[in-house]
Amino acid sequence: MRTMHVLAALLASITATFLTAPARADEGGANLYLAGSFASMAAVPGMPGWSTSLTYYHSTARVQNVSERADLAYAGITYSLPTPVLDGQLSLSLFGAFGGMAVDITDVRNDSRVGIMDLTPAASMRWSAGNHNYLVYTLTNVPSGTYNSSRLANFGIGHWGQDAGFGYTYYDKDLGYELSAVAGMTYNFENTKTQYQNGIDAHIDFSASKFIGDQYQLGLVGYVYQQVTGDRGRGATFGPFKGRVFAAGPQVGYLFPVGDAQGYLNLKFYREFEAENRPAGWNLWLTIAISPRGA
Repeated sequence: MRTMHVLAALLASITATFLTAPARADEGGANLYLAGSFASMAAVPGMPGWSTSLTYYHSTARVQNVSERADLAYAGITYSLPTPVLDGQLSLSLFGAFGGMAVDITDVRNDSRVGIMDLTPAASMRWSAGNHNYLVYTLTNVPSGTYNSSRLANFGIGHWGQDAGFGYTYYDKDLGYELSAVAGMTYNFENTKTQYQNGIDAHIDFSASKFIGDQYQLGLVGYVYQQVTGDRGRGATFGPFKGRVFAAGPQVGYLFPVGDAQGYLNLKFYREFEAENRPAGWNLWLTIAISPRGA
């Protein structure tokens, strides 16, 4: 079924994006991995060649007297090799973003500005065996974005970081159902400007969806984020402050032709709950992606 290959190639191009947000878990709440980055068809190999994506991301969240809002545009480019590597498909990606952010501490201080996010190169391997599909990935945060340790609103996180994980997708191409889950962990290097080192983070993204014909998709998405080790360093004067949050919501997708290529429009909405030591609210993702068209 062509839908499987087209969606996999498109979704492979938007597998990781990153956001800085204010909170007291991680330094300033600046998580390297943006929870919710993986979703439908995460582990299914796609069509070889170049894929591109553009995502509008909106986030509104609050913790105690601190509120934050982010409006960002993420761009990604992915190349999937046409020849097998270790009997699977190797994809290489690069992601970046720009936009605006505002942070407000009630009756104390506020800050807002525009800027660019850190660059994020990534690599992934995918394998398929009938309805079962498998993924391993790794990505690196390159501290190249707008960052000032004295500002509340930051786009870069101020340090290097490494994230890696694995995933699984069950896809029944006859019935049109898919279930995907991706788990990963993040290691954060020290921010030398603040002498602060974030703890190790763990995260799980998941989705369940139904494809209706060759054009439409309906489903659910969610994520779990848990900081598993405390923050440390001279700058960690308030203790470890391990963060945690859960989220769930709906998603819809639509496939459409773009000349000789294939387009995909996807809308995801997450509502966060059971947050600890980090802001909670809601976030929305609107993505358009273009990929090689399947035969």
